[in-house]
Amino acid sequence: MSCGCSSLKDGKAVVDHVKSKGKAQEATKIVHEINCECGETFIFNKVIMNCPKCGMTYAVTPCSSGDINNIKKAGIKYA
Repeated sequence: MSCGCSSLKDGKAVVDHVKSKGKAQEATKIVHEINCECGETFIFNKVIMNCPKCGMTYAVTPCSSGDINNIKKAGIKYA
C-alpha cells in the first residue's frame, strides 16, 4: 500500500484515521458486497458504512479500498 495506512489492523483505528483526514464520505475504488455477521448482505461503496440491519460499522482506508480483505469491522454504530 502506498498510503502508509497498512499498519491499521483495528477497525476503530481505521475509522478514526479516515475521519481525521476528512474522507469519511469518500467512495471506495471498487463496490464490495459485505456479508455481515448478522446475516445481512449489503453494498459497501463508501469507506465507512454501517450494516443497515444491525448497525455494525465497516471501514477501509481509501487507498486500500480495492481489496475486500482490507475492510475491517469497528463495532456496532462506531461511525
